Amino acid sequence: MEPKLYRPPPEVRGMTSLDKEAFTQTITVPALRVPTGVLNKVVKSLKKSAIQRPGIPRVVQDKEESSDFRLVLLDPHKVSSTTSFSEAEAEALRSFSVSEELQHYELQLTYHNLKTEEVLEAVLPQGQDVTSSFSRVGHIAHMNLRDHQLPYKNLIGQVIMDKNPGVTCVVNKTNMIDSTYRNFKMEVLAGEENMVAKVKENGVNYEFDFSRVYWNPRLSTEHQRVVQLIKPGETVFDVFAGVGPFAVPAARSGAKVLANDLNPESYRWLQHNCKLNKVEKKVRSFNLDGRAFIQGPVKQELPALLKGTAGVHVVMNLPALALEFLDAFRGLLHQEPPCDENLPIVHCYCFSKDDNPETDVVKRASDSIGFPLESQCSVHFVRNVAPNKDMMCVRFKVPKEVLFSKDHDQTEPSEEPSSYRFITIRNARKHLS
Repeated sequence: MEPKLYRPPPEVRGMTSLDKEAFTQTITVPALRVPTGVLNKVVKSLKKSAIQRPGIPRVVQDKEESSDFRLVLLDPHKVSSTTSFSEAEAEALRSFSVSEELQHYELQLTYHNLKTEEVLEAVLPQGQDVTSSFSRVGHIAHMNLRDHQLPYKNLIGQVIMDKNPGVTCVVNKTNMIDSTYRNFKMEVLAGEENMVAKVKENGVNYEFDFSRVYWNPRLSTEHQRVVQLIKPGETVFDVFAGVGPFAVPAARSGAKVLANDLNPESYRWLQHNCKLNKVEKKVRSFNLDGRAFIQGPVKQELPALLKGTAGVHVVMNLPALALEFLDAFRGLLHQEPPCDENLPIVHCYCFSKDDNPETDVVKRASDSIGFPLESQCSVHFVRNVAPNKDMMCVRFKVPKEVLFSKDHDQTEPSEEPSSYRFITIRNARKHLS
């Protein structure tokens, strides 16, 4: 392990209310006295040996306050004597006529010169995990603290805000995503209580109330991957659209989009983001249960679309539950199209804790849709969300045997999604735990 430049005063251990002054410490570091005429060249030559610390200059005033010389501060763990310099460094010092005699400089380190990890390691009980990672959502830093860190939660929040420019609010998730609307309870650890975030993802601007909708900044690459599969003129049905991370960029790329979300807040911000990105005329938005959306708008639009040549995509990004909605495609339509080429392509997201997640999700998708998909689908690994838990995306064309099955004629969907709400709460707890 690399030696540490800063050794915290023992009295900060166990601190729960941040006292920034308590972290101040004076240390002695080596330095070289360098003529100002060659200062820039010497600093460049000593990049590996010079001190590197937030807020600490590598060049300071000479002790004798001579205008002809400056002191270049060095890392005491890399330079302890004149023999510590590499051959290249020593040669550079000779060529610039710089004496290798080391000076000693009293350097004061304060809270502002410390890294996040250094502050938290100094405060939390020894031997316990230190959490400094978070998800950034606009001005909000979103943390998932462990139980042993909760007594220090407000201090941790303040440190995260201090050390990350632009973060003005730090929140901690206090429960799992187990509600119908995919949001979660959170508490503010530090900063303002403004939850309306402004985010730019893949060149697209979004605004939303982070406390009332679902947004995951770790899915940026996945949003882009799927949108790039959609060609101009194609149609996208986004069953669980959220605030529009698939729908808005797809519309911007020239697709016709029908986007739906059960959460009234997500629906409202979806419409807002369509206007924000000037695609409101390309997106029809709905505030329905996912099953009602498939058996309503999707069912109404599909017959005409299947007669055309432009592709049709169905995006189902509700990984805890989306597989359970695939049965909504059984017997959805009655009159078969003249060919099988333009059947809708489904992008269905799901979680798996299985040792073989690809096989697991294909089997579960096949069971739900009532047709073997093994030979006619592809599986994409999205991300690992927890130990032994992966997020996957199953992609397939809806088989005509499913879409036009007479054994599963669809009835008109109910306007009240009460059964979905019950299933959502029950199963989200099961899948997200």
